[in-house]
Amino acid sequence: MNFRDILISILVPILLGFGFVIAKPAMQYFPPYLLMGLRFTIPALILVWWFPIPKGLFLDLFKVSFIGSTLQYGLTYNGLNIIDASSAVLFVQLEVPFGVLIAFFLLKEIPSIKNIIGLAIAFFGVFILTGTPNLEGKFIGVLLTLSGAFTWSLGAVMAKPLSKKIGAFALMTWLCVFSGPLLILISTVVNGNPVQYILSANFYSWLTVIYLGFFMQPVAYGAWYYVLGKHPVNKVMPVLLLLPITGLVTAIFLLGEEPAKQVFLGGTIIVFGVGMILFSKPKKK
Repeated sequence: MNFRDILISILVPILLGFGFVIAKPAMQYFPPYLLMGLRFTIPALILVWWFPIPKGLFLDLFKVSFIGSTLQYGLTYNGLNIIDASSAVLFVQLEVPFGVLIAFFLLKEIPSIKNIIGLAIAFFGVFILTGTPNLEGKFIGVLLTLSGAFTWSLGAVMAKPLSKKIGAFALMTWLCVFSGPLLILISTVVNGNPVQYILSANFYSWLTVIYLGFFMQPVAYGAWYYVLGKHPVNKVMPVLLLLPITGLVTAIFLLGEEPAKQVFLGGTIIVFGVGMILFSKPKKK
């Protein structure tokens, strides 16, 4: 990966980590499905006019959008609504080990012994993290967040060939087109009329919506699909190690969270295990 692509890729965990954490207080006014629906609908309305309809790819785009966006964000942000942001941002690091497992089954990429050890270490870190006092009685939140990490990894693997065919920003735009209205529809069924939430939201929650819709979604995911389309998955994934740093700092200083020592211990073990996977040397042919 050249220096420019490295800089572009670093934007991803910085923007995602910050946006992930500030979304938690916004969910006091916007239900998770509605918040994510607005996040996807805003860039879709702005950008869809600039990209031609991807003929012949509608079914593939719908599959990726449903798994990697609609289902994933429904799971992840409903989980975030239950557990602390500082813990949730560490759980989502399992996107990398999950990605290794999915690549094994879908792409026939056989993990090395070092990668398998890294997987075991990462999941041991999760075991420690789930035993922290701040997660007591919140098993459903943990399960939702972990399920979201799995579906995000599955969506990323499925999106890679599409990014090569239509380009990063076109892919991001059309995924938003499919996901946004569907998430708002789900919110309407689950939470009732979305207008009542939109009218009652305060100024700061609308700032979060603006950040998610105008900056985090188009910039972060445009950058992500750009580097993912140019480089192998195992070369791009290492940048996500910065996400817990961004997320923890934001949760501590903006939300005033005070993570227990077990959070830092479990998080360190997870990051170490993930690092073993990401920084493994490729096998010689």
